Amino acid sequence: MADANEGALLFTDMFDLRAPQPRYRRMVAERVLEPQPGFVVAASRAAVDDVLRDPATFSSEGFLDLGNTRPLIPLSVDPPRHVKYRKILDPLFAPKQMDAAEADITARVNHFIDAFADRGHCNFTDEFATPFPSSVFLGLMGLPWEELDTFLRLKDGILRPRGADGAILLDPEQRAAVARATGEEIYAYFDQVLDRRAAHPEDDILTRFLTTEIDGERLTREEILDICFLFLIAGLDTVTDSLTCFYAFLAQHPSHREAVVADPSVIPNAVEELLRWESPVPGVPRMATRDVPLCGHAVAKGSFVSVSVGAANVDPAEFPDAFEVRFDRDVNRHLAFGGGVHRCLGSHLARRELRVTLREWHKRIPEYELAPGVELEYMPGLRSVDNLELVW
Repeated sequence: MADANEGALLFTDMFDLRAPQPRYRRMVAERVLEPQPGFVVAASRAAVDDVLRDPATFSSEGFLDLGNTRPLIPLSVDPPRHVKYRKILDPLFAPKQMDAAEADITARVNHFIDAFADRGHCNFTDEFATPFPSSVFLGLMGLPWEELDTFLRLKDGILRPRGADGAILLDPEQRAAVARATGEEIYAYFDQVLDRRAAHPEDDILTRFLTTEIDGERLTREEILDICFLFLIAGLDTVTDSLTCFYAFLAQHPSHREAVVADPSVIPNAVEELLRWESPVPGVPRMATRDVPLCGHAVAKGSFVSVSVGAANVDPAEFPDAFEVRFDRDVNRHLAFGGGVHRCLGSHLARRELRVTLREWHKRIPEYELAPGVELEYMPGLRSVDNLELVW
């Protein structure tokens, strides 16, 4: 692998998305790419850090077309406007707030485990990883369990749109049409809920969106709707993806699973290491706003910059033993939650969900493995396992 200082455009195909664990982590190809007109890949840790820490030069605005009619807040808004939103939103997802939510998160984990613990097997993707994070958001937003199917349908309408036959749509125009229709439904859904909260405030995040002030300024209704849109499609699916990747790994690596069972105090470190190793969000987009050098390469204004977080998380310049999964890693500066001002708003919530799941699951189901004959299917884009069948 090229030296990090020279590797801005080192493109390493770390992910063979069709291959089952553990073969996907094999380095399939390694080559240095010269910048192509209008397109740059930042894959070394040094290059990724430089891009993520300079939002003025590498902009996040104007990328995501997921059925939204306005930029998604705060992901698609750069400073200085971005600062206003983070001042309002960060306290709502601070560690203290997650402490208050832990009992509810724990109860929801066990609610789903109750359904299959005595059965001896489950489709982990469908029966746990998919519904659990959405159920947590129901609690945070003060919405009833009965809304779970609505949340899942709306999320999938954006991220995994399906045709009348139930198959995931591949045609871009068809996908866009379903996303636009679903997007309108998402805005309308939250608009109605916000009307109810304005008339009858409750102790939940939606009410806080309506009432919180920073420097005497409140969020507008459109801004709140844009935040809710992002929460629905990003905050729910990324935890699902992480869970499927985590449990696919643990099911195939008994020594790591046994370490969690033997000593639950290792769970926080295990979560960080699996986030680094799996990198469920393997890349993020940016746009160069000016001509700029990046780790020795010239990047032209207007270039699309593909930021390979997954590659940076296994860069030997940062992790000398990058291809070892170590739950005893003392320093783990992974970028699974991004970096710079756009670092994931929900990182504390995601960590809490992942830690509580590992703790509660391994209390009740300490031994498990892949169902015989299952060949895991890793999905493109956000990295996840579509068919994680477990037996115990």
